[in-house]
Amino acid sequence: MPEPAVPSVAPPAPAPHAGSPSALRRAILLHLRRAGPSTPDAIAASLASSRSGVAQQLRALDGAGLVSRTSVRHGVGRPRHLYDVTTDAQDLFPTDYDGLATGLLAAILEVGGDRLLDEVFAARCRQAQALVRERMDAALPPDAPVAARVRELAQIQDELGYLSEAVIEDGTIRLLEHNCAVIDVARGSPAACAAELELFRGVLGTEVERVRHIAAGDRCCEYRVAVRAPSAPAVSGG
Repeated sequence: MPEPAVPSVAPPAPAPHAGSPSALRRAILLHLRRAGPSTPDAIAASLASSRSGVAQQLRALDGAGLVSRTSVRHGVGRPRHLYDVTTDAQDLFPTDYDGLATGLLAAILEVGGDRLLDEVFAARCRQAQALVRERMDAALPPDAPVAARVRELAQIQDELGYLSEAVIEDGTIRLLEHNCAVIDVARGSPAACAAELELFRGVLGTEVERVRHIAAGDRCCEYRVAVRAPSAPAVSGG
């Protein structure tokens, strides 16, 4: 999904007294996450900031869909405005997906050993293959050459955080991943990287060889891709 149209508000260890607008936005989001619906006055008091500065940043966050505003009447006079974070702001707060994934793998191993773990990654590979094939079918003709398929695969992997690129030179096709988006999982289980290799072979329809490996200490993961799909073995007449 596209990022909200507002300067970065990635969650910090808060610095509420910092003077920059981005730091104040971060502090406001963290305050609302902890305290719940709050008025601009309450936020300003908690963060030792000016009400006008807080109000300005609340308007920016509201416009980006990261906070919502409700009006509450309390007797006579103008209603009081309460602000709170929206579900769209969830991705801006710390997560522990790597820890969850690593813990799940450990639990799978405890329950079913290596065999069950391999089956889990094989199932995940089948799911990923179906998704990648669907995207490739929409972007490329059925007879697209291997090089075009590698370029499309590199783009898909890049969008997933692998900093991927296709390098095609002197008749050699390489797929490079300069980052491992699941490095903790990859280091904990060779089945994860084996599933990725199987995924690439399946969606490209040709032989793929891994020649460099981040999980083994290399700078990147590098895959060499055969230019042509392997020929089907000849069937002798009977």
